[in-house]
Amino acid sequence: MYEHSGEHPNEAAHLRIEYAALVSMCDEYLGKVIDMMDEKDLWEDTMLIVWTDHGFLLGEHDWWGKMSMPMYQEIAHTPFFVWDPRTGARNERRKSLVQPSIDLAPTLLRYFGQEPTEHMIGHDLAPVLRDDTPVRDLAIFGNHGGHVNITDGQYVYMRAPASPTNEPLFQYTLMPTHMRSHFAVEDFYDLQVAEPFSFTKGASTMKISNTSWVTHDRRFDTMLWDTQNDPGQENELTDPDIVNRFVAGLGQLMSECDAPKEQYERLGLDRPDMVAATVVRVPEAEGGVGR
Repeated sequence: MYEHSGEHPNEAAHLRIEYAALVSMCDEYLGKVIDMMDEKDLWEDTMLIVWTDHGFLLGEHDWWGKMSMPMYQEIAHTPFFVWDPRTGARNERRKSLVQPSIDLAPTLLRYFGQEPTEHMIGHDLAPVLRDDTPVRDLAIFGNHGGHVNITDGQYVYMRAPASPTNEPLFQYTLMPTHMRSHFAVEDFYDLQVAEPFSFTKGASTMKISNTSWVTHDRRFDTMLWDTQNDPGQENELTDPDIVNRFVAGLGQLMSECDAPKEQYERLGLDRPDMVAATVVRVPEAEGGVGR
């Protein structure tokens, strides 16, 4: 199930046991890969990367699954292990903020002596792997139609849509399909041809009014968390200074991503060149902790 629910405790316990079994199987097969690295003496010239694409909520925050809910740490903060034969570093933990989904491509290209393409916004992680030299101060993440989130590695600011309608919201695509079906004829009634983005190499896309998996209600307010001191994200913070720093950073990173202009309107932000001047006041969260 992919929904908000704190019911069915017996079924929930069984699902957690099944999930633990799955993790145990993954661990077993990772061990087989490592054994193969030993047997074939690959450690001297082979980079090994272990990374997952997302986490999965098993009742935390009264949510199950992924995609439909805010991207809490259980979903967003995924396992990431790297063996880099260039450094030989082992049994060490890095503190620098990384984003494997966009950082792995430039890292692997540089590892094989190639240069990242001009439109890649990720970073080569060689400095992080070598001696924990940071490659970024802030990271932006989220999912279509949900919060747009920003973090510095300690605090996470989840920016919710400004309107209950979650509009304007469009999908830009050249592959008009939902996860399990093609678009319906009605999806094309207001089809527009969008100007190329910086990363589409001059190609236009279809701009289609679209919904998302996210159902917006009171759980989708704008939120601020200290994930270092509150890893379970149980106590919302109310610190205008932190919020305004993140609002400015959000505008900068959205601009670097070449985010659609209507995303600023959806999030209640000023236009890109004015975001840094935006002042946001966060209401006191019920039961929250003021900072």
